[in-house]
Amino acid sequence: MDQTENIEEAARVRRMQRIKEMQEKKRKQMLFRKCVKKFAPLVAGAAALLLIILIGSGIFRQVTNKTDGDEKQENQEQYDGEAGSVEVNDSNVVSVTGGNQSLTEKDNGEEESGKDEAAVQAVSQNKHYSASTTDSTISIGEEVMSSYGILIDLSNDTILAQRGSKTKINPASMTKILTALVAAEHVEDLDDTFTMTLEITDYGYINDCSSAGFAEDEKVTVRDLFYGTILPSGADAAVALATYVAGDQDTFVKMMNDKLAQLGLSDTAHMTNCVGIYDEEHYCTAYDMAMILEAAIDNELCREVLSAHTYTTSKTEQHPEGITISNWFLRRIEDKDTGGEVICAKTGYVVQSGNCAASYGVDMAGKEYICVTADAHSAWRCIYDHVELYKQFATLPS
Repeated sequence: MDQTENIEEAARVRRMQRIKEMQEKKRKQMLFRKCVKKFAPLVAGAAALLLIILIGSGIFRQVTNKTDGDEKQENQEQYDGEAGSVEVNDSNVVSVTGGNQSLTEKDNGEEESGKDEAAVQAVSQNKHYSASTTDSTISIGEEVMSSYGILIDLSNDTILAQRGSKTKINPASMTKILTALVAAEHVEDLDDTFTMTLEITDYGYINDCSSAGFAEDEKVTVRDLFYGTILPSGADAAVALATYVAGDQDTFVKMMNDKLAQLGLSDTAHMTNCVGIYDEEHYCTAYDMAMILEAAIDNELCREVLSAHTYTTSKTEQHPEGITISNWFLRRIEDKDTGGEVICAKTGYVVQSGNCAASYGVDMAGKEYICVTADAHSAWRCIYDHVELYKQFATLPS
């Protein structure tokens, strides 16, 4: 196995580790929600009864006379004695210390050296992505209503099912996956800021696009631009990100097309804008979009953004509490039975392409898939088409 294969295998292992952590976190969240829903009335009633008893016995007054300082000290001493101490700093790094053992862990659950990550990213930037049919490849059945679709098994780069996967379509806002990927390969400082202009904020309104909600003259972090581009599919965020990276959208679009050529997709894919606005010369195939998404999940920043269910932007003068944005595809599919977990996704819609989406999922056995569909009659139908394709091919742990 050469160095390139070693790096790719290391990246795959880290990705699977991250997936397992995300699945466990989501499992706990779903369990917590169910418990809250089931026991909230009982807890509320018990708490009210206890409060009445405390007030009646006079214990409540004695308890409330205790100083906050004494209470905090007591709690801290008890916790330190039993389980060490926990600190969270401004860089979202959690430090846990207990007895003779200490652990510092990034909040994404990964411990990677900058050198190794740079090497992995270098390989992914130059990797040629492809998938092929086999004798087992099937045509997508009538239970899936999208006019175009493809499901790929990433373990062996084979196409499991397809329908019109090599037909040119307008990718609508799935385009923003490529926008994020190109930007991620050129951005160095996510905490740097960009000042929104009237031209950028008006761009989305003029073209009837979705918006992240940033205001004119608002200083927005580059990190917020990434999340604003993907989660709410904000045209304002996408154009701002393109302008930040390349100086203007036209120059950035050239970079997007250069990336398509690098991925080996330029014969069937071409972009004219970074948002996904309809244009006869703005096109790709479902297969092309699957390859673009595969390249994106190999990029750490893109994978992080594409997997976020919600995100709150930084506090600014215009938005003192930030803006809370959501990836509605992930939030709506999280409780559906796909035979596994849908980790990353990006939707799109223009009249000419119908409702479309590209997603990345893992089944219960840890097998990875890419799914792309286009031309569904509704956003919900698009989701159910992905559910159907994943469930049809999902495998159980051995």
